[in-house]
This record gives sequence, structure tokens and C-alpha cells, in this order.
Amino acid sequence: MILELSVENIAVIEKAQIGLGPGFTVLTGETGAGKSLLVDAIALALGGRADADLLRAGAQKGPVHLVATITNNPAARALCDELGVSPEEDTIFIVREISSEGRNVSRINGKAHPVSSVKQLGSVLVDLHGQHDHQALLDPVRHLEYLDLWIGAPLRPLLDAVGAAYDEWHETQEKLNTLRKAGRDREHRIDLLSHQVSELSEAGLRVGELEELQAQLVKSKHAAAISEATYSAISALDDEEISASGRLAEAITGLHSVQKYDEDLAEIVSILESAETQLKEALLELRNHAEELGSESQDVEEIAERLDKVKRILRKYGDDEQSALDFLAEAEQELSLLSDAESSEVELLSQLKVREQALNEACSNLTELRTQSAANFSALVQSEIQELAMAKAKFEVAVLPSAPSRLGADSIQFMFSANTGEPIRALDKIASGGEMSRVMLALKVALAGKAGVPTLIFDEIDTGLSGFAAAVVARKLSELSKHYQVVAISHLPQLAGRADVHFKIEKNEREERTFTEIRKLEGEERVRELARMLAGEEIGEMAIANARELLAST
Repeated sequence: MILELSVENIAVIEKAQIGLGPGFTVLTGETGAGKSLLVDAIALALGGRADADLLRAGAQKGPVHLVATITNNPAARALCDELGVSPEEDTIFIVREISSEGRNVSRINGKAHPVSSVKQLGSVLVDLHGQHDHQALLDPVRHLEYLDLWIGAPLRPLLDAVGAAYDEWHETQEKLNTLRKAGRDREHRIDLLSHQVSELSEAGLRVGELEELQAQLVKSKHAAAISEATYSAISALDDEEISASGRLAEAITGLHSVQKYDEDLAEIVSILESAETQLKEALLELRNHAEELGSESQDVEEIAERLDKVKRILRKYGDDEQSALDFLAEAEQELSLLSDAESSEVELLSQLKVREQALNEACSNLTELRTQSAANFSALVQSEIQELAMAKAKFEVAVLPSAPSRLGADSIQFMFSANTGEPIRALDKIASGGEMSRVMLALKVALAGKAGVPTLIFDEIDTGLSGFAAAVVARKLSELSKHYQVVAISHLPQLAGRADVHFKIEKNEREERTFTEIRKLEGEERVRELARMLAGEEIGEMAIANARELLAST
């Protein structure tokens, strides 16, 4: 959900800021005031095309700041993890800046990111519906997402089955391709793999061995010094006539003899006794260590030789022991495959046939469910579209065959016809911007309450609407706002009256320059704006009364 948008030096907007919340927000204003510029600014912030022509005349830079929360948006959270973005208390800050020199900068939470990353993130934050080429409805991949979202829970086990079957089929196909690609170079490859397997097997690597050898080498090089220091410590603490342990025991005995006359000595004696216990433990550990030093003595040259061998192996086969062992396992598998190429290919072909059949069967079950569901989904969306001033419109969801993937073997295409007598064709080829927005509204109403992006922005959705149709659109937007953050730019009082929050976009002149300003309307200001939308420039008592009635009825 978008929390805040700040725009500077974009077209006629010198500086504007708007805070958005949940529910239904409407932006109104006279034609040319700059309402659609805010949508352009959001599109820019979310990875849209950066055109220097958008920059306000005389300005060097035009930054757009967008703040959004990703609470209850697992898709955005997963993408943030993938892109290395760390949200601050579930909040992300996006900055997109265009300059007069043609350069543009994109940042997410203060860190520079390519526009492609910002665009990815924008796709799971906001759906923009209007006169923009990046609408979700222009992407056929999203058509499949919409249908699958509508089907919901019954789809999941079938989709999981397809994914598992595809992975098995693809793995077998890759093994077969590897075998066939070897071709005339098979013998050379076998020789190379045999040498690598032999060298790695003979090396007998262990995970963590390099670190152990380095520690042993240091210890062995300084073995004499370590031994001398150890025995000196034992002697000083316990073996000499004047030793630490003897002195400590003597002190404890002496204090014990007078402790009954001075109660304050009790705590001191206790501390000394604890020290005596720790000293005995330390002496025991030192003697054990001294014995181990004698039994573990190892030739420095022997350790160095082994260390050099391990390092040489790792330079050839991996960054660490585990990488080299993984290489060995893969090499052994490939060598086994190539060593018996003929029988392996027959076996793989047989396995591939079985797995391809399993994949086709899983895809067929998924296609059957999608085909059955598509008819009901089409009817529901068409019914919603026909209520939106397109009574003769037709809408169909075509389930077309495609190459198998983890998503099945289906390609989904939305088909549309706006008027009687027009053939039904691919939606993205024939629908106008206003029609596209209304189709998207119908889709979102049909999908209300299901997963999807949290923010819907509608620009010019009211084109050609009035009366009853406008009231229907207003009601549907209001219904949608119970499940999404809805923002609409509108000329219709019916829509504005339904909104939870109302902003007015105004164009003013100051010092021979044009400025666009944004104001949140409440109370009488909102009433007068609705009256203006109802009556035009001349706002009479009747228009104001109608505006009050419109607000009261919603």
C-alpha cells in the first residue's frame, strides 16, 4: 500500500506531496490541472520510462519519492529478499530522479538499484489502469495469474503435481542432452573425468582438513617452545620448593587457624579455596597437555607436504573441501553415464518417455480444471463489464495450448468485443484505454478478496460514463476498497461522493508561472467541489443541495 508520494519539478508540478491511506481515495480537478501527472509520477517512481520532457522548464532535476508498506504483501517481501532490500519496519522508500542531462537515478531504501529492479518491485505493489502501456492486462502472462487466482485452492494440488512432473522430466532430458552432446569427444571426456576422479579420490579430502592442517603446522613449528613453556609452568606452579600451589595451601592453613577470631576472613578464605581448586584443575590440564605434546609430535615437513597437496587440489576443483567433494560426486556420475553410453541412452530414453507421459497427464488434469473454470470466470467478468456502460460487450477466457512448463501446458488469452457485430479478439489488440480500465475493474471485482497487489490506481475509468453507469462504477470501486487501496482520478461526482478521502488538484499562476497544487477537501470545501462537478462554474444553491444529498446517500 502506498503511504506517501512527493513530486518535484515534474511538468507543471513544482512541489507536491500527498499522503494516502487504506480505502477509496479520489482526485478531482478541472481538465488540465495535472491530475494524470500524479499517475505519471507514480509510474515513474515504479520503473516507468524516464523522459526528460517531463522535467519542469528551467529545473535541473525532478525527483519523485514514493513510500509504501509491504505488510501483508508476501510477494513484495520475497522480492525484497531477492533484490537485497531491507525494509524498515515493513516500509520501503523508492526514489526516482530524472535530470535535464538525460540521466536518471533509482534508489530503494537509500541504495542504488537498476530500473529493472524497481520495475519488478512496482509490479507487486501497484496496478495502474489507464492510458499506460505497462498495464497488467497487456501482459498475457498475467492473464494466467488472474484465472489461477480465481480458481484458488482446487488448483494448488494439480499445479504442484505439474511442477514435480516437469522437474523430473527436465532432469532426465538434461541428462540425455549431456550424453548426446559428448558425441565424438566422449573418449576424451572419459579420460579427463577418469583422471579427475582418480586424483580427487586418492587425495582423500575431508571437510575442514585445510584449517586443521594450517593449525597443526603452526603448532608443530613451535612445538619446542610450547613444550618448554608448558613444563616450566607446571614446575613453577607445583614442582618447585617455593611453588604457587604450596604457597596457596600455606596461606589457607594460616588463615583457617585465626578465622574463628575474625569473621571477615571467612569470605577471603572461601575465595582462596576456590582459587586452589581452579589451580589443581589447571595443573591437571597442563600435565595432560604435556603428555599429548609428546604423543602427537608430527614431522613439520609431513604436515607441510599434505597442506600443499590439499591446496593444489582445491585450486583445481573448488574453493573449499566441500566444493571439491561435490565436484567429485558429479564427475563420478557423469563418468558412469559416459562409460556405458549406449545402454545409458536407451535407459534414459525409456525413462524420458515414462516421465513425459506423467507430465502430459498432470498438465492435462490442470488444463481440464482451467477450461472448466474459464467458462464460469468469463461469465462473471462479462456480467461485471456489462454493468459498466458496456451492455453489449463480450468477454471470454481462451485456454490455448503451449509448451509444458512448471505452470502447465496452457496459455491464457483474454478475448474482448465492445460492441454488437464486432468480432471477439485479443483484448490487448482492440480495447481502448477507457475500456481497458473498466475491464480491469470488472476483473478486480471478480477477484475481490483474493491474492494480488494491494494498490489499484484508475485513471480515466469514467470516460464516457454518466448517470446509472457512473453510479455502478462508483459502487464497485467502493466495494473494491474493502479489499484493496483504491485511488481514482475522476470527473464524475458520483465517484467523488463515494470516496473515503477526496483531494483536489488545482492549477494556479504565480509570477507568470503555472503551478499545480494538491489539497485535501473536507467539510464545506468538499461539498463545493462536488457542486462544481455537478453544475460547472456557476455553483447555485441547488447544486450545493445536490452535493450534500450525494454525500449523504453514500
